[in-house]
Amino acid sequence: MNTLKFHPKHLSWLMPLFLSGIMSASISCFNLFINRGFVDGFFYIWLKAWSLSWLIAFPLILIVLPVVRRFLMKFVHTQNNL
Repeated sequence: MNTLKFHPKHLSWLMPLFLSGIMSASISCFNLFINRGFVDGFFYIWLKAWSLSWLIAFPLILIVLPVVRRFLMKFVHTQNNL
């Protein structure tokens, strides 16, 4: 069986794509449930909220992730700074 596999170079955008999708979906669903409960049209309202959240979350994580990585590398031991 031949499966589709991505080249490792695509991890730089695939990981944030999936991570932002999962996080924005779960948080928007949780917030909607807490604030309104299971109202009529819950799925439609949540899907709209999620799509708008993901629209912001994915580009934001692409921008913020390298900045956070550089900041955290100041506190991580590497071969160069041992």
